[in-house]
Amino acid sequence: MALAVAVLPATASAAPYCQSITEASNPDWMAGLPDDASLAQLSIPGTHQTLSLHGGSLTQTQENHGDSAETLAVQLQSGIRAIDIRVRRYDDLFTLHHGPFYQNANFSDVLRKAGEFLAAHPGETVLMRLKAECTGEVRSCTDENSQLDTAQILDWYRDNDPNGKYLHDPAGGEMPTLGQVRGKIVLASLQGAHGALYEGRGLGQFNGESWGEYVQDEYNVPTLFDVDDKWFKVRDHLDKTVAADPGRMFLNFSSGSSPGAFPNAVACGAAGFRGVNDYALEHLTGNDLPRTGVIMMDFPGGELVNAIIAKNAR
Repeated sequence: MALAVAVLPATASAAPYCQSITEASNPDWMAGLPDDASLAQLSIPGTHQTLSLHGGSLTQTQENHGDSAETLAVQLQSGIRAIDIRVRRYDDLFTLHHGPFYQNANFSDVLRKAGEFLAAHPGETVLMRLKAECTGEVRSCTDENSQLDTAQILDWYRDNDPNGKYLHDPAGGEMPTLGQVRGKIVLASLQGAHGALYEGRGLGQFNGESWGEYVQDEYNVPTLFDVDDKWFKVRDHLDKTVAADPGRMFLNFSSGSSPGAFPNAVACGAAGFRGVNDYALEHLTGNDLPRTGVIMMDFPGGELVNAIIAKNAR
């Protein structure tokens, strides 16, 4: 009986914490913050697998507001400022994938939509984690007809795409201030298909073995009975963020899934189980946290986005 409950793929209805992202509108929330604020000091709402919309309930992680990165435009309007882009190398360009499933978007679409947003809202900045998706293994994708590696293709976009001018790679340097990167897409990290970091790319603190020190990404949630354990990991990382050096950035993935607990169910709840997003909204509104760090979410709701942004009022 427990197994039957655990594998239910029930789709939660819209709620303040889940699947209601269009109820938040924060296109200029960074504009009023001081230029000398370190990005690490900020409370930043983000999306995990930002444009994973296709492939079924096991792979969809976000509300679908359109292909070709139209969904990204909606997220940015809501206040999302950290994105998680997964790419396949195809003809020495990037297409967007989640496992074997093409997400009806290419990296040029990401740059175009993010660039259009930043041109209209120059006081904002967008953090980007970029990760190679294809391992060539079962249930993954395979790169095709590409001689350039992931870093070289990213550099090609920077130098040749009409919107490559928005890309900013701190190149392993110090954490930038908001004033230094307004109007830019900041590369937080660049990773290979198995998660290895490209040394000297992105924010310096995420290079080498320090990734695990600053990032919580325990994504395996075997069943809905394990959602509470996932929430405890998110909560503990929030506590770690609050207690740590404010000059260090922390990434906290609230997302999780497995064949026994689909992303929507973990985030939003199902079959009488509460979801991580529900716990997160309750925790954020009930506690006076000085900062949350960067929270990467599946199916975030409008009030959850607003609650993270509100922490920056401190």
